[in-house]
Amino acid sequence: MPNSTAAQRNRDPILKVLRTVLPAKGVVLETNSGDGTHAVHFAAALTPLVWQPSDIDLPALEILATKSTGNLKAPLQLDVVSTDWPLDHADAIVSSNMVHIAPWAACEGLLSGTARLLTAGSVLFLYGPFFIDGRPAAPSNQAFDASLKQRNPEWGIRNLGAIDAAAASRGLDRTKLIDMPANNFAIVYRKRT
Repeated sequence: MPNSTAAQRNRDPILKVLRTVLPAKGVVLETNSGDGTHAVHFAAALTPLVWQPSDIDLPALEILATKSTGNLKAPLQLDVVSTDWPLDHADAIVSSNMVHIAPWAACEGLLSGTARLLTAGSVLFLYGPFFIDGRPAAPSNQAFDASLKQRNPEWGIRNLGAIDAAAASRGLDRTKLIDMPANNFAIVYRKRT
């Protein structure tokens, strides 16, 4: 599950961006919701959107289930690598701090699932650390990448160019790259018409 302290710290900067890119109404699928720190905060701030949290981890789902109320729905178990997602439509998808703490296949699965669920013009929002071509990496991100790879060689901070190419092959185009606090980025993709 994501670190609640970090989620508490970054939730308001993320919310500020989400207010500018999410639709006014509809269903937002949040992947890897963890303990629900973001889900609870975003659902409360972004009514009338319906916030659909999800996670692969059963303990996280149990925690999330205790927080469901109003426009924050009961959580779904979602393995983004699977081709069988537990819903068939979303108006936007939000994924914070996932693609670096998972194998590359999870990023590809997220992009493929997004392409299946979203309609033309809809948003996939990614948040976290990324390596950006042409920009020197922050020393803290280099150290974080090394520590992730020590924990699991399939993990690591992803190069945004590789994500862009994988997204484009699935009909998703990057429309925004926003610098965020603590050497993180907000990335917005839109499904092609």
